[in-house]
Amino acid sequence: MAQQQSAGRPSDAGRTILAGARIARPSGVTDHGRITIEGTRITAVHSRDKDRGRSPDATEPQDLHDDTATVLDLTGHLIVPGFVDLHVHGGGGGSFSSADPEECLTVVDTHRRHGTTSMVASTVTGDLDDLARQAAVLAELVQQGDLAGIHFEGPFISPHRCGAHQPELLRDPDPADVRRLVEAARGTAAMMTVAPELPGGLDSVRLLADAGVIAAIGHTDSDYDATRRAIDAGATVATHLFNAMPALGHRAPGPVAALLEDERITVELIDDGTHLHPAILQMAFRSAGAERVAFITDAMGAAGMSDGMYPLGPMRVEVKDGVARISEGPTAGSIAGSTLTLDRAFKRAVTLDGLTVEQAVQALSANPARLLGIADRTGSLEAGKDADLVVLDAAHDVVGVLRQGSWLRRPPGV
Repeated sequence: MAQQQSAGRPSDAGRTILAGARIARPSGVTDHGRITIEGTRITAVHSRDKDRGRSPDATEPQDLHDDTATVLDLTGHLIVPGFVDLHVHGGGGGSFSSADPEECLTVVDTHRRHGTTSMVASTVTGDLDDLARQAAVLAELVQQGDLAGIHFEGPFISPHRCGAHQPELLRDPDPADVRRLVEAARGTAAMMTVAPELPGGLDSVRLLADAGVIAAIGHTDSDYDATRRAIDAGATVATHLFNAMPALGHRAPGPVAALLEDERITVELIDDGTHLHPAILQMAFRSAGAERVAFITDAMGAAGMSDGMYPLGPMRVEVKDGVARISEGPTAGSIAGSTLTLDRAFKRAVTLDGLTVEQAVQALSANPARLLGIADRTGSLEAGKDADLVVLDAAHDVVGVLRQGSWLRRPPGV
């Protein structure tokens, strides 16, 4: 299988210092910071007191005086951790459902250049044999480090809330079928979306939890009580909250209330201005709290591309004005994923939604990394972690992306 090619020169030729930028650290955003990188790892993160010309940290960093280091001046920029996408189907004209490794790598490269340094490949409902073949290809990409895992979105979802999934390919979540897909992924299955009200739903949630696979509630017609039972059975994620599930009601609160109120649940939100009204997104963020939100793209093949016709699994999708909808069949007109990239979600969060940089970083990096079990190496800017970071200009647009010490996009002048 072809290896993903690096778009930049690795920094393992020596020590590199990114100097002068604001840095989004776990403790908050600090001005006039320095990040030291050696090889693929961050070795130090320091802030400096501009007025007194020294570091407020307990120890003066030695690399500030290291004449052998390459110092890159990023004054006027903001550096945040690389984004982590739990839920993405495609981009750059390609799809993770293609079972073509080169096409899958096109998707990976597209989202990386928009700041997503770690991503989970999401499939679309299909025949079990087809999904198993897709899983075999995606598993190799996980094993060689291009993906963080596989997310099976379907076929174990409600025909009443199928969205952009083909109704005739849906099936009840028989635990034997669920186990088959998990085994096809050869240890790389990260998440599976299940409608827990279907026959076998709760048993499948328990099976996934016992197997170390995230059980996500989504594309569901479940009510409040059934959703609560699924959470108690081991579900820990809400697949694109609000979308493809009953609306929040004052007499029938449905799954939304159960998912928002439970501290065990991380809620996925699509912040593209189409899937959620800004007031609803802000309400969900306040209700769940910054530590329980993960912004996702749910992107299909048109992400990073122009309007036109695109495949989504076995279906055709028309993208018009950046909004993707099924073009034919019984679900024609349904929103079919998004064309979002996480850099746009970050910018929207801090410029339109009223979120702080710290809150946006939690939702786009720290929380999904923790959920996937990779927070020991990515999701925050700390010494010892992978050199995965995004450089943003004053308008919060991406100008640089570093992944494991290699520039995928170089800031101007670097």
